[in-house]
Amino acid sequence: MGDFYQNGIITTLHNLSRRPVEELERELVGFSRKRPMGLILPSLYSELEGEALPRIVGELQQVPYLAQIVIGLDRADEAQYRQALRFFAGLPQEHRVLWNDGPRLQALDRELQELDLAPRELGKGRNVWYCMGYTLASNRCESVALHDCDILTYERSLLARLIYPVAHPRFNYEFCKGYYSRVADGKINGRVSRLLVTPLLRALKKTVGDIEYLDYMDSFRYPLAGEFSFRRDVLNDILIPSDWGLEIGVLSEMYRNYANNRLCQADIADTYDHKHQQLSADDDEGGLSKMSIDIAKALFRKLATRGITFNTETFRSLKATYFRIALDFVETYHNDALMNGLSLDIHSEEKAVELFAQNIMKAGEAFLVRPMERPFIPSWNRVISAIPDILERLQDAVEADHAQFSATVGLPLVKACK
Repeated sequence: MGDFYQNGIITTLHNLSRRPVEELERELVGFSRKRPMGLILPSLYSELEGEALPRIVGELQQVPYLAQIVIGLDRADEAQYRQALRFFAGLPQEHRVLWNDGPRLQALDRELQELDLAPRELGKGRNVWYCMGYTLASNRCESVALHDCDILTYERSLLARLIYPVAHPRFNYEFCKGYYSRVADGKINGRVSRLLVTPLLRALKKTVGDIEYLDYMDSFRYPLAGEFSFRRDVLNDILIPSDWGLEIGVLSEMYRNYANNRLCQADIADTYDHKHQQLSADDDEGGLSKMSIDIAKALFRKLATRGITFNTETFRSLKATYFRIALDFVETYHNDALMNGLSLDIHSEEKAVELFAQNIMKAGEAFLVRPMERPFIPSWNRVISAIPDILERLQDAVEADHAQFSATVGLPLVKACK
């Protein structure tokens, strides 16, 4: 029997019948006539040379309902941007590659920096923010999906199931979060979600009390999934972090801006695997160590905006409460793995818990030391208020890059529709 259980306060859309992807796509083609759909792909240049992104592009070539694909390209010089144009040329959908390191977009970024409106650090959050700006500027899509470019097990059914809830004309969802099982190669993955986020949310409930926001966050089956979809109007006033707190920050913003019945989560894949971050126990600026600090800070900041007061004693109690709950989770996942014939290394799991416990304290100390830290990139509404023609200029910069370099790599020059 399929798992149809509704847990928490967010609607869960299950994969109960394994509908063929072709059937889903036929419906989506129909939806697209009234509600055009797009896709955002935040990518590093190095991912073009990996195993996952060529597979993703091959699958996307078969997708019939997308009106636009927006690719954010980070860490690329001119030669690599040219290669990216060639790489994505096989996509039949209209697409644009944002050369984030190119002179035109860099000049725009410097202008925003002078007004303190630009993202303050490099990373996925900054890449996604500029892609969202271009999506607003081009005004071609009403429903938009976003997913990572390192998904080794990618199938186009993932995209269909991800965008379906916000594309269906009779659904009222503004946002859909994807979830999936993190089991691959005989192992249970997803350490940060399993061993940090869920135990930390449960520990916060014990430490600061039952708060609807914590129930809301605890309702998501995989809160750190990089796959979500949304209606276009979400893009105008969302505030997103530029660090590893992006996924938590997006969920928090949706809680702030919309009623719970406008949000959902959907089962989008039977299997999911991507590149794995190192634990980086000796480096707070890298790997899962930095990720855990950024995620904890994102939760603390959100709770502070809801009137919760933190001090050093609070964080000490939180660390101790978290540690006990997380160790219990290690035993739970170990037993689950054994029953399913999977492997789970208790020693490495508990090492991760010990690191995360330390990093909860580090995140707490950083929160107390820098209470005025601005964690979010400004909303596009604010940027437009300061520079009314910013979206047109962003689109013009992207189109100018495309026009200048497409011909030099032997691609036909296709002007984007406005």
